[in-house]
Amino acid sequence: MKRAIPVLVLSIAGLVPVWLYEPSLGTAATETAAPASTPSASSSAAAGSANTVVKGSTLQTDKGPVQVQATFQGSRITAVKMLQQPNHPQTTAAVPKLIAETLEAQSADIDTVSGATITSDGYKESLQAAIDANAESVSSSAASPSPSESAAAQAQTVDGSTVNTDKGPVQVQVTFEGDKIASVKMLQQPNHPQTTAAVPKLIAETLEAQNADIDTVSGATITSDGYKESLQAAIDAKG
Repeated sequence: MKRAIPVLVLSIAGLVPVWLYEPSLGTAATETAAPASTPSASSSAAAGSANTVVKGSTLQTDKGPVQVQATFQGSRITAVKMLQQPNHPQTTAAVPKLIAETLEAQSADIDTVSGATITSDGYKESLQAAIDANAESVSSSAASPSPSESAAAQAQTVDGSTVNTDKGPVQVQVTFEGDKIASVKMLQQPNHPQTTAAVPKLIAETLEAQNADIDTVSGATITSDGYKESLQAAIDAKG
């Protein structure tokens, strides 16, 4: 009886590693089976923001009016919806086929649905009008620069003359956007505290007045006069 006790203890001890090992197998299986992540909703929203919805022309057919609405991403047709269609069983059956063919062909060059010839012809004509309108819109957008691009293209930088004053040389550089003075930069100025304090005031007045007819800054008369002369030269050079 005394010998049986050690055997029993050893048997229990031998089972302990097995009990401890089993949960780790289950955990590993669960982690392996975890589903892959799906695209975020923000990505879908970003794609949707590029959509352009265009209504096709309304075709008056013998069966009734036909009009489609097409959704584009660039020049690609992503969806087609019937805005008007004849109230007829053959039309109802034909429309899904016409839309499916359109999305596959990416054009209005699709087959006529048997038994719904009139509706098919009206559908294709209205769809082609929507495609043409979208193509024109895409072309116009590509050809027309954005306002910022237009402004950048029209920007012109002109250096004013160098005016030698009793305090030192004064020269400005002016950036124009069209006829507007967009910014003024000092290329040369006297190394003097009164000049340093006066320059921001002179530039601010220039941007407000849009010309060189501005007030002289008190305590910096010489610099002010040189600034205005150089500024006027830049304005004249710009033309």
